[in-house]
Amino acid sequence: MKQTTRQKNVPQKPAITSTLSKLCVLVSVVLSLTLTIALSLNINHARSETITLAKKTDKATTKNTTPELTLGEQAYQAFEEGKYITAQKLAKEAAKNEEANAYTLLGRIYAAGLGIPKNMKTAAEWYQKGAEKDEVHSLVALGAQYATGNGVKKNSFTAANLFERAAKMGEIQAQYNLALIYTKGDGRKRDLYAAAEWMKKAAEGDLNVAQYGLGTLYATGSGVQKDMKQAAYWTGKAAKNGLNEAELEYAIMLFKGRGVEKNQKQAFEYFKSSALKGNPVAQNRLARLYAYGIATEPNPVEAAKWHIIARNAGIADMKMDLFIAKLPEDMKQKAQTKIDELQGTNGLY
Repeated sequence: MKQTTRQKNVPQKPAITSTLSKLCVLVSVVLSLTLTIALSLNINHARSETITLAKKTDKATTKNTTPELTLGEQAYQAFEEGKYITAQKLAKEAAKNEEANAYTLLGRIYAAGLGIPKNMKTAAEWYQKGAEKDEVHSLVALGAQYATGNGVKKNSFTAANLFERAAKMGEIQAQYNLALIYTKGDGRKRDLYAAAEWMKKAAEGDLNVAQYGLGTLYATGSGVQKDMKQAAYWTGKAAKNGLNEAELEYAIMLFKGRGVEKNQKQAFEYFKSSALKGNPVAQNRLARLYAYGIATEPNPVEAAKWHIIARNAGIADMKMDLFIAKLPEDMKQKAQTKIDELQGTNGLY
């Protein structure tokens, strides 16, 4: 029945536009970054443990009693304090008691080489122990290692299985990774419907890259009914959550009134934010807005500055070249001075 509904609401073979193609191309890149993201999640896990411990301590102080911490909790506390060798020792003791979070922490320590030599093989062994206990962060981290072949033999099918287990437990990064796997068809049969379902779960979990991905699927009608309002809605959420690529895309939507009410002043702000984060296309658009006074006051110096930055990043614009060629030398110099001031900031150089 579910399949029949899908066939009725969406095309059997939805057209894949260049935007979605780019999403597919990015899958391997994103998966190569998954391990980093997973490790970040482990840090957040440790921080949440510390917050819990702090609350316990506050309550204990009120009652004049000493909180009883498990070895795993003590390990995370030492980790948060930067005492990595102590954290490792405590975590190993906790692991003997089969505390699942200790397995994840040990994997984290070995994967990052904190206080000890980095060893991805050993990290995978500890993550494996955590995965056997259904420790969600171990599942994601180990999945990332299998996806990239880092410390283990690359196995896309195993990676997909690990991500799926974590995804079903509600882990948003795993849900996003699984959506990408279904988009590309690596470790799972390519299924844009399944991709859209998992992408939506991750997007609803407030993961900005998933929100952007879901917006792309709605814009292209891939796995979902094409809906520009939904595309703008989810792209806008990703932009508001600071994702560079989404800021640029949402700025274009606002500027043209595509799926959202036209608002060129707001579009200008998103172009500017994306440009400051190093997006060369946004830099080019921003240069044009400054040059012709669209949604902002005309500012030839700012126009020249952003055009030169975008051009240095490989964005050609003959019209802007001619615009700058007509500027007085003092304005050109001011623009260059502003460029020099930005050097080394916001990922521009």
